[in-house]
Amino acid sequence: MAAFRGPRVWLWRWRRNPLRRRSDELESWLVLAAWTLALIAGLLAGLVSARSVEHSLARQRAEWHPVPALLSEKAPGSRAASAASTERVWAEVHWTAADGSPHSGQARVEPGSRPGTPVKVWTDREGRLVTKPAGESQAGLRAGLAGALVGASAAVVPLGGGRLLRRRLDQRRMEQWDADWARVGPQWGWKTG
Repeated sequence: MAAFRGPRVWLWRWRRNPLRRRSDELESWLVLAAWTLALIAGLLAGLVSARSVEHSLARQRAEWHPVPALLSEKAPGSRAASAASTERVWAEVHWTAADGSPHSGQARVEPGSRPGTPVKVWTDREGRLVTKPAGESQAGLRAGLAGALVGASAAVVPLGGGRLLRRRLDQRRMEQWDADWARVGPQWGWKTG
Protein backbone atom coordinates (compact mmCIF):
# COMPACT_ATOMS: atom_id res chain seq x y z
CA MET A 1 0.00 0.00 0.00
CA ALA A 2 1.51 3.30 -1.07
CA ALA A 3 1.86 6.11 1.44
CA PHE A 4 -0.19 9.23 0.83
CA ARG A 5 2.16 12.05 -0.08
CA GLY A 6 -0.34 14.78 -0.75
CA PRO A 7 -0.42 17.14 -3.72
CA ARG A 8 2.84 18.11 -5.31
CA VAL A 9 3.77 21.67 -4.40
CA TRP A 10 5.85 23.78 -6.75
CA LEU A 11 8.73 25.74 -5.26
CA TRP A 12 8.27 23.96 -1.93
CA ARG A 13 11.73 24.96 -0.78
CA TRP A 14 10.71 28.64 -0.65
CA ARG A 15 7.30 28.27 1.00
CA ARG A 16 6.63 29.27 4.61
CA ASN A 17 7.29 26.45 7.02
CA PRO A 18 7.81 26.70 10.80
CA LEU A 19 10.36 23.87 10.69
CA ARG A 20 12.49 25.47 7.98
CA ARG A 21 15.91 26.50 9.20
CA ARG A 22 18.09 29.25 7.81
CA SER A 23 20.46 26.63 6.40
CA ASP A 24 17.55 25.03 4.50
CA GLU A 25 16.76 28.33 2.83
CA LEU A 26 20.44 28.88 2.05
CA GLU A 27 20.67 25.39 0.57
CA SER A 28 17.67 25.99 -1.66
CA TRP A 29 19.24 29.15 -3.10
CA LEU A 30 22.55 27.32 -3.46
CA VAL A 31 20.95 24.52 -5.48
CA LEU A 32 19.18 27.03 -7.73
CA ALA A 33 22.39 29.03 -8.28
CA ALA A 34 24.49 25.92 -8.97
CA TRP A 35 22.07 24.57 -11.58
CA THR A 36 21.65 27.97 -13.21
CA LEU A 37 25.42 28.49 -13.41
CA ALA A 38 25.91 24.95 -14.70
CA LEU A 39 23.37 25.50 -17.46
CA ILE A 40 24.78 28.87 -18.50
CA ALA A 41 28.44 27.80 -18.26
CA GLY A 42 27.79 24.54 -20.11
CA LEU A 43 25.91 26.21 -22.94
CA LEU A 44 28.38 29.06 -23.39
CA ALA A 45 31.47 26.86 -23.20
CA GLY A 46 29.94 24.29 -25.54
CA LEU A 47 28.89 26.85 -28.13
CA VAL A 48 32.23 28.69 -28.04
CA SER A 49 34.28 25.50 -28.36
CA ALA A 50 32.07 24.09 -31.14
CA ARG A 51 32.37 27.32 -33.09
CA SER A 52 36.15 27.36 -32.55
CA VAL A 53 36.58 23.78 -33.75
CA GLU A 54 34.34 24.36 -36.75
CA HIS A 55 36.26 27.54 -37.66
CA SER A 56 39.60 25.73 -37.31
CA LEU A 57 38.48 22.85 -39.53
CA ALA A 58 37.09 25.26 -42.14
CA ARG A 59 40.44 27.07 -42.18
CA GLN A 60 42.20 23.75 -42.71
CA ARG A 61 39.91 22.92 -45.65
CA ALA A 62 40.73 26.31 -47.18
CA GLU A 63 44.51 26.21 -46.60
CA TRP A 64 45.43 22.54 -47.07
CA HIS A 65 45.58 21.23 -50.60
CA PRO A 66 46.48 17.99 -52.40
CA VAL A 67 49.88 17.76 -54.11
CA PRO A 68 51.16 15.03 -56.45
CA ALA A 69 54.14 13.18 -54.99
CA LEU A 70 56.34 10.29 -56.09
CA LEU A 71 57.35 7.27 -54.08
CA SER A 72 61.08 7.41 -53.25
CA GLU A 73 61.56 3.75 -52.33
CA LYS A 74 59.76 0.43 -52.66
CA ALA A 75 56.90 0.25 -50.17
CA PRO A 76 57.01 -2.65 -47.71
CA GLY A 77 54.60 -5.56 -48.21
CA SER A 78 53.29 -7.20 -51.38
CA ARG A 79 50.68 -6.20 -53.93
CA ALA A 80 48.88 -9.55 -53.57
CA ALA A 81 48.10 -8.79 -49.92
CA SER A 82 46.94 -5.26 -50.75
CA ALA A 83 44.44 -6.47 -53.36
CA ALA A 84 42.52 -8.38 -50.69
CA SER A 85 42.51 -5.59 -48.10
CA THR A 86 42.52 -1.81 -47.81
CA GLU A 87 45.67 -1.81 -45.69
CA ARG A 88 48.19 0.93 -46.39
CA VAL A 89 51.82 1.19 -45.26
CA TRP A 90 54.18 4.07 -44.53
CA ALA A 91 56.80 4.87 -47.17
CA GLU A 92 59.10 7.75 -48.14
CA VAL A 93 57.73 10.15 -50.78
CA HIS A 94 59.03 13.37 -52.36
CA TRP A 95 57.23 16.31 -53.95
CA THR A 96 57.78 19.86 -55.11
CA ALA A 97 56.05 22.65 -53.20
CA ALA A 98 54.23 25.56 -54.88
CA ASP A 99 57.34 27.75 -54.45
CA GLY A 100 59.48 25.14 -56.28
CA SER A 101 61.33 23.82 -53.22
CA PRO A 102 61.78 20.05 -52.94
CA HIS A 103 60.25 18.25 -49.94
CA SER A 104 60.17 14.68 -48.68
CA GLY A 105 58.37 12.82 -45.92
CA GLN A 106 56.43 9.72 -44.92
CA ALA A 107 53.00 9.00 -46.44
CA ARG A 108 50.58 6.07 -46.45
CA VAL A 109 50.73 4.10 -49.72
CA GLU A 110 49.63 0.72 -51.06
CA PRO A 111 51.90 -2.15 -49.99
CA GLY A 112 54.45 -3.25 -52.57
CA SER A 113 54.32 -0.02 -54.62
CA ARG A 114 57.45 0.64 -56.69
CA PRO A 115 59.66 3.73 -56.58
CA GLY A 116 58.30 6.51 -58.81
CA THR A 117 54.66 5.54 -58.26
CA PRO A 118 52.50 8.70 -58.13
CA VAL A 119 50.82 9.35 -54.78
CA LYS A 120 48.54 12.17 -53.64
CA VAL A 121 49.60 13.88 -50.39
CA TRP A 122 48.12 16.86 -48.54
CA THR A 123 50.27 19.85 -47.58
CA ASP A 124 49.79 23.13 -45.74
CA ARG A 125 50.91 26.59 -46.89
CA GLU A 126 54.53 25.92 -45.90
CA GLY A 127 54.62 22.66 -47.86
CA ARG A 128 54.60 20.39 -44.77
CA LEU A 129 52.72 17.09 -44.89
CA VAL A 130 49.32 17.10 -43.19
CA THR A 131 46.37 14.73 -43.09
CA LYS A 132 43.44 15.09 -45.45
CA PRO A 133 41.18 17.80 -43.96
CA ALA A 134 37.77 16.84 -42.61
CA GLY A 135 34.80 17.34 -44.91
CA GLU A 136 31.94 19.65 -43.95
CA SER A 137 29.74 16.95 -42.45
CA GLN A 138 32.65 15.36 -40.59
CA ALA A 139 33.72 18.80 -39.32
CA GLY A 140 30.18 19.47 -38.08
CA LEU A 141 30.18 16.16 -36.21
CA ARG A 142 33.59 16.84 -34.65
CA ALA A 143 32.55 20.36 -33.64
CA GLY A 144 29.32 19.06 -32.10
CA LEU A 145 31.12 16.36 -30.13
CA ALA A 146 33.79 18.77 -28.92
CA GLY A 147 31.13 21.30 -27.91
CA ALA A 148 29.16 18.67 -26.00
CA LEU A 149 32.26 17.41 -24.19
CA VAL A 150 33.50 20.88 -23.25
CA GLY A 151 29.99 21.99 -22.28
CA ALA A 152 29.50 18.99 -20.01
CA SER A 153 32.93 19.52 -18.47
CA ALA A 154 32.20 23.19 -17.83
CA ALA A 155 28.83 22.35 -16.25
CA VAL A 156 30.50 19.96 -13.82
CA VAL A 157 32.44 22.80 -12.16
CA PRO A 158 29.49 24.74 -10.67
CA LEU A 159 27.66 21.51 -9.86
CA GLY A 160 30.71 20.15 -8.06
CA GLY A 161 31.18 23.42 -6.18
CA GLY A 162 27.52 23.41 -5.17
CA ARG A 163 27.83 19.83 -3.98
CA LEU A 164 30.86 20.69 -1.84
CA LEU A 165 29.01 23.65 -0.31
CA ARG A 166 25.95 21.50 0.39
CA ARG A 167 28.19 18.93 2.07
CA ARG A 168 29.59 21.69 4.29
CA LEU A 169 26.05 22.82 5.14
CA ASP A 170 25.13 19.23 6.05
CA GLN A 171 28.23 18.98 8.22
CA ARG A 172 27.32 22.22 9.99
CA ARG A 173 23.74 20.97 10.54
CA MET A 174 25.06 17.73 12.07
CA GLU A 175 27.39 19.68 14.38
CA GLN A 176 24.44 21.85 15.41
CA TRP A 177 22.33 18.75 15.98
CA ASP A 178 25.09 17.19 18.14
CA ALA A 179 25.35 20.35 20.23
CA ASP A 180 21.57 20.50 20.72
CA TRP A 181 21.45 16.80 21.59
CA ALA A 182 24.27 17.18 24.10
CA ARG A 183 22.24 19.90 25.77
CA VAL A 184 18.80 18.21 25.66
CA GLY A 185 19.70 14.49 25.66
CA PRO A 186 20.64 14.14 29.36
CA GLN A 187 17.23 15.57 30.36
CA TRP A 188 15.49 12.56 28.80
CA GLY A 189 17.02 10.24 31.40
CA TRP A 190 15.16 11.91 34.28
CA LYS A 191 12.29 10.10 35.81
CA THR A 192 8.98 11.93 35.75
CA GLY A 193 6.98 11.13 38.82
